[in-house]
Parts: sequence; C-alpha cells; structure tokens
Amino acid sequence: PCPLCCPQLQGLCSFLQLSTCPEHLLVRFCSWLLALSPDLSYTGAVVLAEQLFLRRVLSLTQPPSRHLMAALTSFCSKYSQPFCRVLVAAVLREPGEGAEQTKLVCELVEECLEPDCVRLVLSQVLEVPLSEKLLPIVQAVLGRQVRGPCLEVLPPELFDLLVLTLCRQAPAFATSLGYAKLVTAVLTMYQSQVS
Repeated sequence: PCPLCCPQLQGLCSFLQLSTCPEHLLVRFCSWLLALSPDLSYTGAVVLAEQLFLRRVLSLTQPPSRHLMAALTSFCSKYSQPFCRVLVAAVLREPGEGAEQTKLVCELVEECLEPDCVRLVLSQVLEVPLSEKLLPIVQAVLGRQVRGPCLEVLPPELFDLLVLTLCRQAPAFATSLGYAKLVTAVLTMYQSQVS
C-alpha cells in the first residue's frame, strides 16, 4: 500500500503548511516525493497536486519562479495525470484572462507532459466553451505533433471533437487572429482529414 493514505496526507499537508511553504523547499519536497517507494496512489497524487500547486498557480500574476517551475516539472515527471486533472481543470474554470496560467499550461504541454497527458489536456479544453485564453493551449497541443514523434496523431474521436468545436464556435471568433491561426494549423496538419 501507499506509505501515505489520503486522510494522513491531508493532515500532513496541513501540518507542514505545504500550500504556503517557500518555493525552494517545494523543490526539495517534490524530490523526496519522487523517491518514495511505492509510488503515491492516484488519489494521493491528486491531494498533493492540490496542496502543493493549486493556490500558487491560480494566483500567478507574473511568470513562475525557477523554483516553482522546477517543482512543477518534477511533479509532472511522475504524476502528470493527477496534475492535469487538478491544475489544468482549475485553469480552464478560472474566469478572466489568466495569461500567466495559460502560458504555464502551454509550457508544460510543450516541454513536460507525456503524449497521453497532452491528449488529456486537449480533451479537457474541448469540454468547456472555447475562449481567447484557451486558444494558445490548443495551439501548443498541435505544436507537439509538428515537432516529430513525441505525439502520435490525435485519436479520431478527439480530432472530430476538435473540428466540431472549431466549427460551432466560429461565429464567436469572427475577428480573432488566434482563432484564425488555430484553424490554419488544423487545416495544414490534417488537410487529408478535413473536408
């Protein structure tokens, strides 16, 4: 069994004040987490993603510090599915521009996440109404495919949902340069599949 079950983990997080601990200590804590054996359960990793990163990411008003970025990257290297379920979902639900949060998700998509998690991010984006804030994230997902073998072609059902979403929401983006770039990227990359 996992060395830390969820109620114990919640208590430990509160006791250690992990949601507000200094970021350089966050990096050390994440290094310790990666060395745990056996690995955390999925639920345990969700709890830690919430406790360690949620408040920090949602409150970003400037690019994340190198310590926060190192901690995020470290955690993502082993627990990317729970991380995406917690952090990406929260960023998508957050009202307003969220420019720093969007940039952060794009950077993680481009540099850190495994292909299955990149597809998970896209499916999460397509579950909510598209906005200018979300267009760069879809663009980042497509960009991963251009750069070679790190991401297979999107599964047909996800590709169909992407095209359907872009078509349905086109009127709302009549004057959007970001939307035009995204549609152009889809048409270029998938010209044989788009009719």
